[in-house]
Amino acid sequence: MDPEKIMDGISIEIFTALKAMEKAKTLEEKLMCSETVKNLCDSLGVFLNLISDIAPYDDDGEPIPF
Repeated sequence: MDPEKIMDGISIEIFTALKAMEKAKTLEEKLMCSETVKNLCDSLGVFLNLISDIAPYDDDGEPIPF
């Protein structure tokens, strides 16, 4: 399992769930979509935390590219 593919897939699912929340009409639908987005963001956060723990940060004085 490639972590980049997993993270890309989770990101796509987050955007899909956000679009579904935008189209939701009832409060229950919006709640369900928001819980899905929260769970997906938490899952993506696990990968991002893992990367930040593993990847060494080399502070060479260059600005962050974003």
